[in-house]
Amino acid sequence: MKSILVTGASRGIGRAIVERFATAGWRVAACARTLERLDDSSAELKLACDVADSAAVRDCVAAVAREFGAIYALVNSAGLAGSNPLDADSDDTLWHRVIDVNLHGTYYCTKHAFGHIPDGGRIVNIGSVLSHTGAPDQTAYTAAKHAVLGFTRAFARHAAARGVTVNAVCPGWVRTDMARRRWEELDIDEATAVSDVPLGRVVEPAEVAALVYFLASEEAGAITGQAFNIDGGTLA
Repeated sequence: MKSILVTGASRGIGRAIVERFATAGWRVAACARTLERLDDSSAELKLACDVADSAAVRDCVAAVAREFGAIYALVNSAGLAGSNPLDADSDDTLWHRVIDVNLHGTYYCTKHAFGHIPDGGRIVNIGSVLSHTGAPDQTAYTAAKHAVLGFTRAFARHAAARGVTVNAVCPGWVRTDMARRRWEELDIDEATAVSDVPLGRVVEPAEVAALVYFLASEEAGAITGQAFNIDGGTLA
């Protein structure tokens, strides 16, 4: 039975990924900042971990490896967004935290998990449409998600020697709490948010999870170093 570690697993996309793999019979380890957030998770193994803390990630990965023996797939789904205008007198805290969670978290989890991933395993990083374009007040998130895509491409070349594939999934608007908070920041509603989306709707978390599941499947064994946009046509 294959096993998977999913970060940012308590809600939104991460939660949907946990449910998709658990339903398919995988052994699923889920991590979030606090265990309370995972109370109703369908994961077999639940762990508290701040992905921005390298030592915490190391311990989390070691616990998963002890329980499962190996980690066939890693999904780096933990993410944080926020509006950080570049005013000269603005506080730098949010910038650093967004970079730490989105970029450094992806790096730490991949670094510590790779030795436990068998040859032919899978890594899927959750990027964003902002891995390809920009938002004027989301400089930290845009920078981090661009970097996640670059890291994905570079590490795919490194991991290829062992047959491990590394890909990125880049969603647009997804029906999550993060999207709703963003709409509040922009003072818009869902209908306005999707007015420029060719399909005219948001993406459901389960749809993102289905794409991640495909990339973890045997059928996707020849796909690596790629970015898959799931955005209703936003970047078309």
